[in-house]
Amino acid sequence: MLNILIVEDELAINQLIYINLSDEGYCCTRAYDGEEAADLIENNNYDLILLDIMLPKINGYELFEYIRPLGTPVIFITAKTDINDRIRGLRLGADDYISKPFQVGELLARVEAVIRRFGKSERKIELYDVTIDLNSREVRKDGQLIELTVKEFELLIQLIQNKNVALRRSWLYERVWEGEFTGETRTLDTHIQRLRKKLEWEDRIKTVFRIGYRLEVLK
Repeated sequence: MLNILIVEDELAINQLIYINLSDEGYCCTRAYDGEEAADLIENNNYDLILLDIMLPKINGYELFEYIRPLGTPVIFITAKTDINDRIRGLRLGADDYISKPFQVGELLARVEAVIRRFGKSERKIELYDVTIDLNSREVRKDGQLIELTVKEFELLIQLIQNKNVALRRSWLYERVWEGEFTGETRTLDTHIQRLRKKLEWEDRIKTVFRIGYRLEVLK
């Protein structure tokens, strides 16, 4: 799974980017100021960084000087529309530049283009004896193809992206079925049961009493 760091101080925009990239199968981490981002970059490896320019504590240009020697691709995201800011960002070595407000489709296309350019477009998750190809949406267990429905696949991705986290039934339902949770749990519970059986993960997808489910992954 490709790791993307989102550095954006506007909560709503940060959340919007996070939700849409997560839905595409990327593993996303969020930072809300340059100092927090610098700490994350120091201790983790990222395949791509989405970097706002006007950040608290350490601005995007200053942070980019720290990122550049690492060779991590960067897309600048900013409200600035002045051509000089765009030129400055690209001359510094940014791999792309997108101005707010932007369409989500445009952002996703630019992310995919930069990832392809850096040869990181193969998106696979390997966990226990299961391999998930996010491009083809194929799931294999010990090399054997496992037939999952669309909702089972999306539910599996949500569990993996939030491994070791207790996820509420309402949260899972709204993310996978894209509708308001009304309190009826039969649909979700049935999909969880089928997923457990197909992957033989009865001991790994845990039921959390009165909350929901947790995919347990030993560190």
